[in-house]
Amino acid sequence: MKPFAYVRAHSIEEASAAHAAHPGARYLGGGTNLVDLMKLGVERPDALIDISRLPLDAVEELPRGALRIGATVRNSDLAAHPLVRARYPALSQALLAGASGQLRNVATTGGNLLQRTRCPAFQDTAKPCNKREPSSGCGARESASDRDFAVLGYSEQCIATHPSDMAVALAALDATVELRGADGPRTVPVTEFHRLPGDRPDQDTVIRPGELIEAVVLPPAPSGLPSAYRKTRDRASYAFALVSVAAVAALSGGGQVRHIGLAFGGLAHRPWRARTAEAELLGTAPTQENIGRAMDAELAAAEPLRDNAFKLVLARNLACAVLEGLVGQS
Repeated sequence: MKPFAYVRAHSIEEASAAHAAHPGARYLGGGTNLVDLMKLGVERPDALIDISRLPLDAVEELPRGALRIGATVRNSDLAAHPLVRARYPALSQALLAGASGQLRNVATTGGNLLQRTRCPAFQDTAKPCNKREPSSGCGARESASDRDFAVLGYSEQCIATHPSDMAVALAALDATVELRGADGPRTVPVTEFHRLPGDRPDQDTVIRPGELIEAVVLPPAPSGLPSAYRKTRDRASYAFALVSVAAVAALSGGGQVRHIGLAFGGLAHRPWRARTAEAELLGTAPTQENIGRAMDAELAAAEPLRDNAFKLVLARNLACAVLEGLVGQS
């Protein structure tokens, strides 16, 4: 492992200053992804800025009913929080679907958003990877099977998928990310936080050099608003999603869809917010036929690779099942 400096920050200002003083530094929260990548030689930071002691570990209810989740809140604590379980069940379900209990006890909210792809070519420094080393090529395209890779939004440069369960639920729930950097604070919708690969797959997010995630904010949601997260995977535990779906839905008094949020995991380089399907369903009766038609419209732009066309069938069926279950609760 490459030698690196270590700084334990006691304030956000101290963390920012330490990051600026060490080009190539990384912020360290739980370290469940970063440290693994350092062991593999994928990440080689000059310094680690430990932010685990910063006062960013609270879940706060804001005056109008929104929920502010600090960047260092542990995944296990967030999944078990009474307000999350009551108002945002999709988020609790997504967190519990990810990793093991031991990892959830360490992993943080901010770190979960920043985790990097589990693409085998990215994690193997002997293989070319445009995400790891720009312009080196895409080793994933040369693999024996491309069943686990993207079907939406990928490019010639990268076909990897985003691994987070939590981020898919946050995308469906219209969460925002609070950032702080040298230019001060700013807020970014979760749906715009992660990037599609284009010709710069090495840039996972829109976060700027030195910026720190301070919190994630969930908009107000009344207790009992139907939402759900479901995940399909190769084995029942500790596996990343082949396809996952997060959805929130509410009906009007006349039985029409008045609010819907729908996002997919496992299909793209980022959590895929299904805007086309949402537009198809708003104002309509959530019949099986209408839901199926909306899913077909959303997935029409997909370009499956050699071995992963099954993801489209899986995504359609999973989304239909989740939405039909939700509208039955309304």
